[in-house]
Amino acid sequence: MAGDPGETSPGDARGRSSRRGPTPTKRRSDTSDPRRSRSRALRILYQADVRGGDPEEVLREIGDDVAARALLDDRDPGAPPATPPEGMVAVDPKSGGESTGAVDPTGSGRDAGRSSARGDDLEVPDIVGEGTAEDRRRARVPQLDGFTRRLVLGVAEHQADIDAAISRFARRWTLSRMPVIDRTVLRLATYELMYEPTPPAVVIDEAVRLAKSHSTDDSGRYVNGVLESVKQELAERGQPSA
Repeated sequence: MAGDPGETSPGDARGRSSRRGPTPTKRRSDTSDPRRSRSRALRILYQADVRGGDPEEVLREIGDDVAARALLDDRDPGAPPATPPEGMVAVDPKSGGESTGAVDPTGSGRDAGRSSARGDDLEVPDIVGEGTAEDRRRARVPQLDGFTRRLVLGVAEHQADIDAAISRFARRWTLSRMPVIDRTVLRLATYELMYEPTPPAVVIDEAVRLAKSHSTDDSGRYVNGVLESVKQELAERGQPSA
């Protein structure tokens, strides 16, 4: 891939100083992989939401636990329900409801068209015994980078303003009735639109990708519509996000 999502603007003329176009966005110094940082931040915020906990506390717990950090990068949506590390949440992908101590990420009160939002691949798989290949893989799990931490803490700090912005454009659904994963994607992306220098097009594209990956295609379209409206409002207020 020539460019890294979240790092440069579509008009990046790296290596072509004669090309006219938007000024390239400076590469972030707090992450080497913005997409991974966003995915990790999403999972941390998701855990905080379903647990009803403080995102900063969940961030600290996961940052200090190598097994929990490894689960942030697990991409197997077909993993069976399992007993997660203490304090983390698992979801049964077959029923969409609770396994042992689990919380349904789809929320309640949704219609059939949107209640199928999965969140399956945010579940926590089994922790295996010592000395296995899985243990060796986890030993190589990187620490949480600065961008992941900034996203999580930023959403926590500005959540009231973020939720107000989302609520102005969340047609048909209140935040409390949204599937947890949809709500979390919207909060993460709205924070980035409002407070980070990332090009808006990149923020929205990445949010739609996350929604489609962890929820449904319908969720992707819904997220796109809300974020486009937030972006437009910011522009009209003279508060460009990039």
